[in-house]
Amino acid sequence: MSANSTASPDSASAQPKVQAMIHQLQQALASVVQTEPATLRLVMVCLLSRGHLLLEDAPGLGKTTLARALGKALSLKMKRIQCTPDLMPTDITGISVYNTEEHQFHFMPGPVFSHLLLADEINRATPRTQSALLEAMAEGTVTADRKTYTLPKPFMVMATQNPVEFSGTFPLPEAQLDRFFMRLSLGYPNEDQEVALMLAQQQGHPLDQIKPLFNETQVLALQGQVDKVTLSEPMARYISQLVRATREHVGVKLGASPRGSLALMQAARALALLNGKNAVTPALVKPLLEPILAHRILFRDATLQRAEGRQEFWQQLLASVAVPDYAADDKASDAAPKADTTA
Repeated sequence: MSANSTASPDSASAQPKVQAMIHQLQQALASVVQTEPATLRLVMVCLLSRGHLLLEDAPGLGKTTLARALGKALSLKMKRIQCTPDLMPTDITGISVYNTEEHQFHFMPGPVFSHLLLADEINRATPRTQSALLEAMAEGTVTADRKTYTLPKPFMVMATQNPVEFSGTFPLPEAQLDRFFMRLSLGYPNEDQEVALMLAQQQGHPLDQIKPLFNETQVLALQGQVDKVTLSEPMARYISQLVRATREHVGVKLGASPRGSLALMQAARALALLNGKNAVTPALVKPLLEPILAHRILFRDATLQRAEGRQEFWQQLLASVAVPDYAADDKASDAAPKADTTA
C-alpha cells in the first residue's frame, strides 16, 4: 500500500486493513533492523498509542537506523538532535530572532516542530535541556516568549541512550522517564541475523530501499482505531490492581503512577487491535508490563535494576492479582479476524 493509496482504515473492514498495513510496516523495518519480531511489534504498539519511545542499548545496534526507517516508511517529517552537554533548550524548541526591518521578533521553530523527533544519546544533554522536551512530550505544545505553539500531528519522540557508559552523562530524572510511553532494547542480533545484516549491506544500505508506505493522515487514522477497542470495567480494574501492586511490593521504593495505568491500558488496546481483537484481555496485558512499567518504577533491590532480573518480579506481581472473568469480552474479540498473536 503506497502513501497515495485511497484505502482508509475507517471502513467496515477496518481491522484486517489495519493488520495488513502494520504488517507491511513491520516488514519494512525488519528489512533494515535485525532484531526480534516481538520487539518491532512493540514499536508498532507505541506508534499506534501516540506514545514516545526510549531505546536503551549499546552503540551500533540500530537505534538510530530504526528511527530513520520509521520516519521514511511513514512519510513523516523527521528531525534529529545529537544531544551533547553544550546543547541548549532553544536548540530544541526554537529561538526568537529580531528582524531589524520590521523592528520585531520572529520565532524560528526548532527541530521539535516535526512529526518524528530523534533525540540521540539523550542522557548526554544537561537536565535543563532535557526538560525542554517535557511540555512537548506531555502536551504536544511548545511555549516560547509567552506564546504557545502547537506541534504537528502525529508527533513522536524517539530517544536513545547507552545504558552502560555513564561518563559525561546526566541520567534522566523520574519525571522525564515517565513521559516515555515505552522503553525497549533491541539487543544483540543472533548469528543468522548478524549474517543477514552484513549480506544486506553489500551493495548499499537497505534504508535506501524503503519506500513511503503511508502518509500522516493514514497514520492518524490508524491511531484513531485504537480508541475503538473496548476496555471493560473488570479489565480496567485488573490493570489498576497490577499497577497499584507495584507501589506495595517490598522491593520497590517508588511504584508506577496513574500515568502508568493509562499507558498500560492504551498499549493493551493497541496490541488488541494488532491481534485482531475488539477488546482487551489479560493475556494482552501481561507481555506489556516490562516495556510499559519498568522505567516508571524505582527499585530498592539491586537485582531488579536489570531487565533479566525482573522476570520473577513480574511473575509475583501477576500472581498477586486475581484474573477477572472476561469471557464476554473474549467472545466478542474472537469474532474479529485473527492475526499473529506474538506480543
